[in-house]
Amino acid sequence: MTLLPGGMPPAERDLAGYGRNPPDPRWPEGARLALSFVVNVEEGAELSLASGDERNELVPETRQHVEGTPDPCMETHFAYGSRVGLWRILDLLDRFGVAATFSCCGRAVAATPALAGAPAAAGHEVSAHGWRWQMHAGMEEATERAVIARTVEALHGAAGTRPLGWHTKSAPSVNTRRLLIEEGGFLYDSDAYDDDLPRLVQVAGRPHVVLPYSFETNDMRFAPGQGFVFAEDFSRYCIGAFDWLMREGRTTPRMMSVGLHLRTIGRPGRIRGLELLLEHVTRVPGVWIARRMDIARHWRALSGLPA
Repeated sequence: MTLLPGGMPPAERDLAGYGRNPPDPRWPEGARLALSFVVNVEEGAELSLASGDERNELVPETRQHVEGTPDPCMETHFAYGSRVGLWRILDLLDRFGVAATFSCCGRAVAATPALAGAPAAAGHEVSAHGWRWQMHAGMEEATERAVIARTVEALHGAAGTRPLGWHTKSAPSVNTRRLLIEEGGFLYDSDAYDDDLPRLVQVAGRPHVVLPYSFETNDMRFAPGQGFVFAEDFSRYCIGAFDWLMREGRTTPRMMSVGLHLRTIGRPGRIRGLELLLEHVTRVPGVWIARRMDIARHWRALSGLPA
């Protein structure tokens, strides 16, 4: 058997999942669908020489990579999200009475505490999205443990409560999920893209909820070549997924995630796509629009575990 870096054995992959007969999630009030809006907060956590990082971020908007010197073009693309997009999205969610999960990078919040403080004050969940906006694959265990602890500290300080959920940018390391358990306090992670329902896994001898996320019902597809151009492209795609899952939900209730980014959907030419989606999902009966921590707590209670 070939061992993974660090001497760990390869993990067993479950490619079968729940199969044809998934469990009944028994969503509150008999809802057909649990709908989760996730707002990714990354502004100030992107790689930047001006922030003391080893390189600059490669930004889809420009398709350029500035090497050896700070890149104000890239930095100000990100800054739009914290300066303008945050408030536009918060106002829209408030208008529809929708509670979301704000998945926040620790360094972004340390630099601009309102990125977590304002959503928390409005009743949204503040969850963890790493310290810097970077994948964890290949990260040394001691480094990753410190990154998780530092992220928790920053978010707790700005939001007033510690984060209960975690989502790694791109690929986690082989240690990430175990470290979340060992650091304590995490109810769930979203480092999976393989199902339309949550699941419980055993990690370090403890039950842990995995809430699948999505890169397709996601405004990241506004990036050049990813398929979305107009605001209505985003709403049509997400509404199509929503309607299909609601149809299935008559007999097999599911979960759906919608991914948002401050600097992306928060632009004036794109925000109408989110408005159209919210108009649609909030007038359809049988939907539970929930923060991810509430879905995780429900799934634990369903399994007889304390929330």
